[in-house]
Amino acid sequence: MTLPEGFLRLPVAHRALHDVTDGRPENSVEAVRAAVAAGYAIEIDLQLSADGQAMVFHDYDLARLTGRSGPLQRKTAEELTGIPLLGGATGIPTFGTILAEVAGRVPLLVEIKDQDGALGPAVGRLEEAAARALEGYVGPVAVMSFNPNAVRIFGGLAPAVPVGLTTCAFAKADWQLIPAQRRERLRDIPDIKASRACFVSHDARDLANPRIAELKSRGMPVLAWTIRSPEAEAEARRIADNVTFEGYNAVIPA
Repeated sequence: MTLPEGFLRLPVAHRALHDVTDGRPENSVEAVRAAVAAGYAIEIDLQLSADGQAMVFHDYDLARLTGRSGPLQRKTAEELTGIPLLGGATGIPTFGTILAEVAGRVPLLVEIKDQDGALGPAVGRLEEAAARALEGYVGPVAVMSFNPNAVRIFGGLAPAVPVGLTTCAFAKADWQLIPAQRRERLRDIPDIKASRACFVSHDARDLANPRIAELKSRGMPVLAWTIRSPEAEAEARRIADNVTFEGYNAVIPA
């Protein structure tokens, strides 16, 4: 499986082209519309509703993005779509809603958020929901996750969709709930073959990792996250093939 060319040419808008001061919360319909209009590729996140639907939302808890308290997983898709995102005019979108909005016009990079709690094997429902939503979708799309098990399971359900690993240094400060042994293992990105990943999306702060150089030498595309200035983008592009950005308007190559 090969990552479509658009994912390497078009800068990827992190959680879509969001700017809450302009009515475009992250992962919202409004932010997706803005990204499509600007011609950027789009990155979004998936979480699982209580009734097994893939919802486009980053956090496990509702508080930061909606002002409501409690885990997203305890509410149904119908309930969630009725909860307005702070700074926007619409509710939490389903994956299907975002797919209909993008409609294949720009590349869509989908991150499946870990449902195991420790980046382990207790996953499957969100991967199944994502695969169902993507049935019949026409357009460039790729799926990734920090959890290699999620990537492996989704890839088995939707073998025509390119898959990749979201990767980083897995520092304890950033991953306090993940056992040290698991973090140490994932740091070396050992699951490329088992997950059938055809790309990695790596933390820009850790691009000097020798494993990234090794993967690039084998021809594997490397994306970098999250870039927040033109200067940081220029630095990341010394190693990465493309960037996932926010907070400024990345230049689209001619």
